[in-house]
Amino acid sequence: MVKASAPGKCILFGEHAVVYGQPAVACSINQRMIVELEEETQFDSWRLDGAILNLSKHPHIRFLKDKLWSEGEHPPLKIRIRGTVPPASGLGSSAALSVALVAALQQLRQEELNPEMAGLLSHQAEAFAQGGRASPIDTTTSALGGFIVLSDTIEDSLDHIGERRLQHQDEVTTWQLHSFEARIPEDTYLVIGNTGIRGSTSKQVSKVAALLAKEPERKVEIEAIGSIARKGIEALRTGNMELVGKAMTENHIVLRSLGVSSPELENLIKAAARSSLGVKLTGSGGGGCMIALTKNPEITIGAIEMEGGRGFITRFNTAGVRIETLSSQDNSEQ
Repeated sequence: MVKASAPGKCILFGEHAVVYGQPAVACSINQRMIVELEEETQFDSWRLDGAILNLSKHPHIRFLKDKLWSEGEHPPLKIRIRGTVPPASGLGSSAALSVALVAALQQLRQEELNPEMAGLLSHQAEAFAQGGRASPIDTTTSALGGFIVLSDTIEDSLDHIGERRLQHQDEVTTWQLHSFEARIPEDTYLVIGNTGIRGSTSKQVSKVAALLAKEPERKVEIEAIGSIARKGIEALRTGNMELVGKAMTENHIVLRSLGVSSPELENLIKAAARSSLGVKLTGSGGGGCMIALTKNPEITIGAIEMEGGRGFITRFNTAGVRIETLSSQDNSEQ
């Protein structure tokens, strides 16, 4: 049996503006998805949590199965999935699942763990599951951990990881991926507040696109988000948490003006702001989660939960994909 885990992620800066060429910044979080694999001995099929796997309901698993084995050559497997990343919350649960699954399959195939390959294959699986479109920021952050920046150009001030290209019909999209080292004080935490309302990324992206088509002059707000993201990156690199918090709040104000917040998000943000350095929604908006940079995480969580949200604490620089356990035979050989 093999077991692998991968972290979820949250977007610190750049939501929506990234669609228009501005940088987006993501970081891994403590909450993880875990995949356990074991060779099936009783049935000649893949089974998920005890039931026969319905590949039509799990297209990312179907993609990886077909990608890694030729027709008829894949062994029967038992798959168990669990984790603490809430689904449909903007925290990358699906991406973390795909990354952990790739890592576990690599081990099952007696291949060494390769986080970069896990990030690449899981991005392809997510794109397949989403009808040909998927940003690589979730899967890359989950695979590598730490801080990841996505942009449509190479950012000279950052460590360039590589390029991702994705073809959908006749359209080819190219992204540049970067990382950087952040100096995070020990007394600083990120608190995530979940509204419990599922937001629709496509709906929110379409809303912003319609707004900009109707009022082109508001593209200045998209450029403002890009400028804020770059300020936020520099503040993270120097360890200036006050400036990081200020940039987060500024980013949220612009996102709110673009119409992608919600009353539920605003309630949690207002409650958390009293004990935080900075607050904002994270992800596409319309529901999902907000984040707060704070030195008083218990107080911040209490405020979030008083408003009906569910709060949890995360540290920065959480490790990326990793192998949790191997079978006793594999362990004895190492």
